[in-house]
Amino acid sequence: MKSPINLEFLRTTHALKIGAFFFISITFFYLGKHWSDGYQQLIFFTQDSDSDLNSNHEVSISPNFNKSFNVSSLIDHNDVEKVPEKTLTQPPPATQPPPPPPVVVVKAVDDSVEKFGIVNENGTMSEEFEVGSFDPEMVDDWVNETQVEKESSESVAKFVIKKFGLCKRDMSEYIPCLDNVEAIKKLPSTEKGERFERHCPNKRLNCLVPAPKGYRAPIPWPKSRDEMIPEITFGRHIRVALDVGCGVASFGAYLLQRNVVTLSVAPKDVHENQIQFALERGVPAMVAAFATRRLLYPSQAFDLIHCSRCRINWTRDDGILLLEVNRMLRAGGYFVWAAQPVYKHEEVLEEQWQEMLNLTTRLCWKFLKKDGYIAVWQKPFDNSCYLNREAGTKPPLCDPSDDPDNVWYVDLKACISELPKNEYEAKVTDWPARLQTPPNRLQSIKLDAFTSRKELFKAESKYWNEIIAGYVRAMHWKKMGLRNVMDMRAGFGGFAAALIAQKLDCWVMNVVPVSGSNTLPVIYDRGLIGVMHDWCEPFDTYPRTYDFLHAASLLSVEKKRCNMSSIMVEMDRILRPGGRVYIRDSLAIMDELQEIAKAIGWHTTLRDTAEGPHASYRILVCDKHLLRA
Repeated sequence: MKSPINLEFLRTTHALKIGAFFFISITFFYLGKHWSDGYQQLIFFTQDSDSDLNSNHEVSISPNFNKSFNVSSLIDHNDVEKVPEKTLTQPPPATQPPPPPPVVVVKAVDDSVEKFGIVNENGTMSEEFEVGSFDPEMVDDWVNETQVEKESSESVAKFVIKKFGLCKRDMSEYIPCLDNVEAIKKLPSTEKGERFERHCPNKRLNCLVPAPKGYRAPIPWPKSRDEMIPEITFGRHIRVALDVGCGVASFGAYLLQRNVVTLSVAPKDVHENQIQFALERGVPAMVAAFATRRLLYPSQAFDLIHCSRCRINWTRDDGILLLEVNRMLRAGGYFVWAAQPVYKHEEVLEEQWQEMLNLTTRLCWKFLKKDGYIAVWQKPFDNSCYLNREAGTKPPLCDPSDDPDNVWYVDLKACISELPKNEYEAKVTDWPARLQTPPNRLQSIKLDAFTSRKELFKAESKYWNEIIAGYVRAMHWKKMGLRNVMDMRAGFGGFAAALIAQKLDCWVMNVVPVSGSNTLPVIYDRGLIGVMHDWCEPFDTYPRTYDFLHAASLLSVEKKRCNMSSIMVEMDRILRPGGRVYIRDSLAIMDELQEIAKAIGWHTTLRDTAEGPHASYRILVCDKHLLRA
């Protein structure tokens, strides 16, 4: 008799309501747990440090997911969660950092526009292109005055940080070490291009370089580019190129699609701003000049060096400028020259052509061909030709004590840098295998370590592969629209290599500080680009040229040599409005970094590292908005 009664009960309205309630509850629970975009929860990436690179990683939800946060308030008022005073022996409190501000997408002026015309249908660079506009939330009103924040306490030392004001509007394109007018006026001579070299002012910049009136968002990088370059070994044996006097960097733009990363260099020219033009179009570029000092790149860096109408007299002063090309050119590398002496038959130009042939012969370069307006030479693979030249032949070989990788404020030398005695040391693996292969020059790097250099190389690669994989998953890096990226303390280039492994469509300027070991040769041997720099001085690039700055264990090291606020103001100068900074550093300096960032006007979020809240490191994420007075 019980069975019919139970069946009748299941047919009642009350039972149907209960069933519907449970179904809806389970549905909302599932959606709330698995919805990945737009929710106000922190996601932390954790994994076993000993696990294989291809193993599964764990993503866990922050304990503060039940808390609500006023994100608009965080953005508008630049609230930063204060980190209490701690020592490494004290356990941190059980609080978690606030959630990151939402990613702001820079929208195009006209959503119907699909093609951005930096490379037109004829395969040439064009100035007819669409630019983006800034979301109103990415624009901050900035009172241009100095403010001093003082708090006194007998037991706790407080930082005194002023609010940095905006520089004068006419400084919107200011490059400190290249625009030092007073120092340039005092130069005894400028006939060799001395005015285009670094002349840093005694005082560091203490204001924020403003964007020019009407500044717009950078143009997106086009999804496709026309091929204009003949198929040889681009993207395999030839991976890293240097374009001298680059114009608008069309050569570099074309080679990018063939897996060739081309660094375009030219002196600062107030009439053309070639480098600024290239950087705004997402092409690797840097302000540099062939004058009286070595360029800030190592020996045997480039597989190919290209000069098209670069207006450089390569044969002057016993060929000292072409000898600098020879120093930077890899064994077996190519020099491509496109200039009037190659194809015109005027008497003066023919004399210049003969001088060039004579000089390159004495450099043991092999003349490959002359085709139209282009001439191509190849550097020897070893020293045999140099050693077999007649006695007294100029230019001579450099003294064995000369280090061809010593480039920071080093004068040019009219001598030939010898290749490694062992030909094996001069070779690199073809791309893409060379990205992850420990190069032979790794053994020549001076390191204060007893561990095998190959072990250090592989450990760094694994370390950054794991971290970047976590960033991509948990912090949605592929949605950030990265293009121009700088790693301010690059080591062996593991950070840049990890970005390539994650297929992020960007390029990285790997900076090797002079305060550490010179790992720049290894970076180039991996098929990456980079530069030597001292962060106690300004960097040689235009304002607003990088989308993303990465500084890992940099500021805690450089703090011993120079002012951290000066470095961060310089970071602000070279970072685009809408750009982002990741500072991964010691917890001991995070209070000061947050105060400086607040004075600059950055919007900040403090995050735990993958090691968790008890680690001695933190990640300070900073977003730069467009400031207007």
